[in-house]
This record gives sequence, structure tokens and C-alpha cells, in this order.
Amino acid sequence: MKNKIIIFNPRSANAKHRIPNSILQIGASIHGKYDYVFVDGNLERDPLKKIKNYFDSGEFKYFCSTVMPGPQLKQAIPFTKKIKELFPECITIWGGYFASNQFKVCIEANFVDYIVNGPGDVAFPSLLEALESDNFNTIKNIKNVIYLDNDNHIIQTPKEKLLDQDTLAPLPYLHLNKFYDLKHYLSKTFLGTKTFSYHSSLGCPFTCSFCAVVPIYNGRWKAKSAQTVYNDVKYFKDKYGINAIEFHDNNFFTSKKRVIEFSNLVMNDNIIWWGEGRIDTINKYSDDDLITMKKAGCKMIFLGAETGNDEILKQMNKGGTQTGQSIKDFAKRLAPIGIIPEFSFVLGMPADSPKQVMDQINWDIEFIKEIKKINPNSEIIIYLYSPVATEGSELYEQIQSAGFNFPKKLEDWLNPEWEKFDLRKNPLTPWLTPEMVDKIKNFETVLNGYYPTASDFRIKGYKKRLLKLVSGYRFKYGWYKFPYEIKVLHKIWKYRQPEIQGFYSE
Repeated sequence: MKNKIIIFNPRSANAKHRIPNSILQIGASIHGKYDYVFVDGNLERDPLKKIKNYFDSGEFKYFCSTVMPGPQLKQAIPFTKKIKELFPECITIWGGYFASNQFKVCIEANFVDYIVNGPGDVAFPSLLEALESDNFNTIKNIKNVIYLDNDNHIIQTPKEKLLDQDTLAPLPYLHLNKFYDLKHYLSKTFLGTKTFSYHSSLGCPFTCSFCAVVPIYNGRWKAKSAQTVYNDVKYFKDKYGINAIEFHDNNFFTSKKRVIEFSNLVMNDNIIWWGEGRIDTINKYSDDDLITMKKAGCKMIFLGAETGNDEILKQMNKGGTQTGQSIKDFAKRLAPIGIIPEFSFVLGMPADSPKQVMDQINWDIEFIKEIKKINPNSEIIIYLYSPVATEGSELYEQIQSAGFNFPKKLEDWLNPEWEKFDLRKNPLTPWLTPEMVDKIKNFETVLNGYYPTASDFRIKGYKKRLLKLVSGYRFKYGWYKFPYEIKVLHKIWKYRQPEIQGFYSE
């Protein structure tokens, strides 16, 4: 056998790690058809050595990597380049959000041969079949694929319709377990002592102009049934004793019927869970629906508030019916029910003048403080706006006119500033001045001092009281400059912001 496949998950964090659902999904598409191995960069001391050893055996032909923006680029780019140099006959295939959204710079690199652009359930095995049979002319007929033709022109095949998720092959958990004990992926978080990560749906039915999901799914959404989700959850509860779930769907709460059905199924299993949704979607749920979710273990919901400014919501093409007032109303509504709203805000959108940009930043800072008054248990996530605009959109034209451009060479994404860009902590946008960035970051530091995230369960007792004490006057009176005393405490206690590396886990 000289056509075996390596499916690689580059390192994404420095702490405890979640089940790599993206590579499991790809593995499921070829399970029983091709020989393949998993390499998880999160659990390998030297993943490049492991990959090289596989190729040295002479049995491997394909190096396939999922590539998310940010930390995963540190391994995905240099490892793929090195493997291509050492084994020039190998075929490299990338997938994931970064590969799809930045496909031009990826496919023009001389070490990335093919990109699976979106779901690979059909595209990946079809591509392998064409390559194995030397039918290169048929690749143009495979949907969800990007490659260079013989004239070095970029070929981007049409998008495939999202498949019925219940008809897909089951994820090969047992195959993953041959390489990495699944117990290593079940961490202690603020949700529970054994937290399971799961994807129950693909895509999102909305087309927000700042979202990386939109260019891939174009407003489409497909989900596994509540029963299918519950069957998987029950398997892990019975076999591994899980007591918490992170649903990493782009929009878990799209279908109220599905959510309530799942809630009723999981009601007596003592499992705590978290998911992501939209305010204007979940606000249509009745109080009884929300109470059912709470009783069934829903502890926190991540919600894209983005901004309290209705004009900026329009600029973002947020869609739906969300307004600043509806954000406040929903925060108030969830308070007595006991589900924690985790609101994310995007500050630093482009505007016609520097004064207007700063005014918008100040607006949202005051709006966030108002949310905290309405529901002190609300979690607040703050991002600096980092362009992920869809080509042809009004926002895309606006950011290009302002002088913003992505790197033209793939290796340039390894520069530290671009990693922070993808974590939405360093925007590199010409309309944001250092004063504006400092204002946002300093406010974030003060906010995280006065209201440290509940997801970092180490920050409690005297630590929480001391943080609240030293940041109290700053938060109350708007003294945000130079909050060094708060930063020192955060550094000493290794405070973890969930938007950077997920929930703190052990």
C-alpha cells in the first residue's frame, strides 16, 4: 500500500483539548474505503516527526490538513511546506475555514495541491478516487474543490447542496481512539468534569457580512435530528461518563423544534450544555421553552450581539430583526430563568471619519455597561473588528477603499500580527488608531477585572473579590487608561479569556 492518507489536526491551543470533529468528519467520509491515520497536533510532542515517520515508511501518499485561522497556521503552513519539500511526490489537500476563505493565497502556494471548499463528505472521497485512478479531467466535475489547472488558473468548482446530516456515515470515534485515548479529550470545564465537544449542524441561515461562515455556506443550514444527537450523547455518557457538552455549531438554536426535542430527550441525564445562537431567533422561544432548556441542562448561550447601535447592525448586514433594544430585553428575560447569556461584541467597524469610529466605540462601551446593569450574570466577549467580508459586498468595498488588504503570500500569515488578527485582537485596519485600540483593550481589561468570566472557574473567592476591588472605581467612573494593576493580577493567576482559547479546562 503506497496510497495511505494522513489526516492532520494542527495545534489549536496550549491547554486541554477538544475532540477534533473536523478531521473526524473527513475520516468518516473515507472510512472503510482507504487506509488512513489521524495525527493530532494538540496531543503530539513532535507532530512533524510523527508525520515524517509515516511518509518514511513508503506507504503514504496524501497529507491532508484542516486549517482554521489563527494558531493552527503555525503548524499547518510550515509542516505542509516541509513535507512537500521532503516528499515532492506526495499530494497535499487542505480544508477548513482558512483554506476556504483565503483560497487564493493558499492554492497559489507551491505546496498546497487541492482545497476542499466547505463540507468534504462527498468532495474528499471523490477527489481521492479521481487522483487514484489518474482521472484528473474529472476533478472539475467534483463540487467543493479548488485547484490550479495546467495553465495555473484557479479552478473553483460549484458549491454542493448541504446533505441530510442523518444520512452521513457515523464519526469514526473508535478509529481515533486507536491513536489517542478519547478520555484525553474529555476535560474539566465550568460546565462539568468531563466535557464533550460536538457538532450537530452545519452552516447558518444568515449572511452577516463580517462572518467567516457566510462565504462557505451562503446562508444554508442543515442539522442532525434531535434523536441522532441524543444517541451520540448517550453513547458517550454510558461509555465515558460525560456530564457536559459544548455544541460547536455555528447556530445550534436555528430550529426551536429540534432544540426542545433534544432538551426533552436529555432531560434526565444530568448533562450541562452550552451552544451558540442568535438573539432574534431564541427570543421567539416562549418562556416555557427556555425553562425546559434550563431544566435540561442549558447553562449558557453564546450570542452574537455585535453592537447596540442599530445603524452599525445594518452596516454589518446582521439580518433578522435584532436591535439594540432587543439585546437588552433578552438579557433581562434570561435573568430570572437562569440561563447565562454570553454576548459577543465587535468594536471598531469602519466609518467616514476617525471621530465617528471613536464615537461608535464609546457608544458600545456604555451599552455593554448597561447590559451588565440589566443582567450582571451576562458574559461579555469583546472582539476588534477583523475583516472577513464577502467579495462584492458593500462592506468589502468599504474596507478595501480604506486601504486594508490581506497578505499576498501564504507564509506571511505566520507573522505574529496576523495570528492576533485572526483571534480578533489585532485588527491591522487602517481606520483604527492606536488610541482607539487602547481604549477598547483597556476597557476589556477593566471589565474582566470587575466581572471576570465564569468560565475560568479558578477565579473565585478572594481572587474574584480582589479583582473587583481594584477595578471597581475604574469601571464605575470610566477610568480605563493604564490598568496595570488588573493586568498583573490576571497574569499571576493566568486568567483565561474564552474567546482566545475556549473555556478554561483541566
